[in-house]
Amino acid sequence: MFWIKDAHLLDPAQGISGRGSLLVRADRILKVTVGEELTAATVLTLLGCSTLEEVTQVDGAGKYLFPGLVDAHVHLREPGQEEKEEIRSGARAAVRGGFTSILAMANTQPVIDTRALVEFVRLEGERAGKARVYPVAAVTKGMTGKELTEMVELKAGGAVAFSDDGKGIQNAETFRLALEYAKLTGCPVISHCEEAKLAGAGAMRKGEHSARLGLKGIPASAESVMVARDALLAGETGGRLHIAHVSTKESVQVIRMAKAAGVDLTAEVNPHHLLFTDEDVSLTNTSHKVNPPLPSRADQEALLEGLLDGTLDLLATDHAPHTWEEKTKPFAEAPFGINGLETALAAVWQELVVKGKLTPERLIELWAVNPARRFGLVGGTLAEGAPADLVLFDPEWRELVTAETRESKAHNTPFLGQELQGFPVMVWVGGKLVVKDRKVVG
Repeated sequence: MFWIKDAHLLDPAQGISGRGSLLVRADRILKVTVGEELTAATVLTLLGCSTLEEVTQVDGAGKYLFPGLVDAHVHLREPGQEEKEEIRSGARAAVRGGFTSILAMANTQPVIDTRALVEFVRLEGERAGKARVYPVAAVTKGMTGKELTEMVELKAGGAVAFSDDGKGIQNAETFRLALEYAKLTGCPVISHCEEAKLAGAGAMRKGEHSARLGLKGIPASAESVMVARDALLAGETGGRLHIAHVSTKESVQVIRMAKAAGVDLTAEVNPHHLLFTDEDVSLTNTSHKVNPPLPSRADQEALLEGLLDGTLDLLATDHAPHTWEEKTKPFAEAPFGINGLETALAAVWQELVVKGKLTPERLIELWAVNPARRFGLVGGTLAEGAPADLVLFDPEWRELVTAETRESKAHNTPFLGQELQGFPVMVWVGGKLVVKDRKVVG
């Protein structure tokens, strides 16, 4: 049992934003107060203790206390590509970055398309004992875009959503049937919106900068036409649709219209699409090679506007670890992806919150409250009785991002060698301390 005192509590789900205290007994939040400090006598009574020596006290002065973040888009690479990441290393990286729950995508080798593999991911996450790991199962067998998986069986094994993320489902009828079938499970279908023929072998966003660099470009329409298709199919079927990694202004416009029409639709944005543009791409820095590619400035402005007005619902890292050998290939040959779990919160805080582009309250809504609600997960709130998934965040903590201090096995981050400000200093999952003074415990 522990008592966090004098922190600035943040929980948009409860309308909480202010200085206060929080008590935890076992794995649950017992008491939350804002605007007043608990007395020692009250604490002892609530916890059923006789002396304060029995209570772990945490000084939260100058820090924020908010629900553990939920990352709805993570590639853990296990099984099959453990040289890039393992479930254990990814779960450790997650809590160090402030994420107490993560959704593990299905594009592993083999693909997570059977109940046995879903249970493997779930159980390996439990054995890791850090972040809660929720499996996302494939929509189609082998991610071939053809035959649907046994979604009901996969849900029974622990899947919380279905996705062929990493590639788009090109056949519209297959995707329509997937939305229909997934309704039997109550789980959302996560769509990787990319029209393969339009995207081709592109390496960055098509435009002036791709032409200048001599790189084949991916047009914005490769994403937006599929967003429009999938939104129409979700409206027709009544299915639950979640659109991954939105990166174009046209996609934002389509999503806004679909929501106005009553479509059951949510959408996410990745931090790198808010922090970098196609102008940042260079032939010698493959850490900026991502899919969808980095947006234009106009796209980036539309993404931020969409987050602020509620058109876009979630932030998600799209954590995509790769080996150093892969990422040091020539730009056109290197794989897409940024390793984001350990730096995403700090980067967004430094570049968006500190600069007044995003409020702390909206940040927690996008990265804790909304993803927990959309995918039916525990946590995402400081409500009394909720699981004690908590982050104590120090907005003044500065840290140099180095390979040596990281928990992830991969180091393909654009922030390597840079100093960032604002990090989780303590993290609890189910009342268990998993990060202390920026170090993963155990």
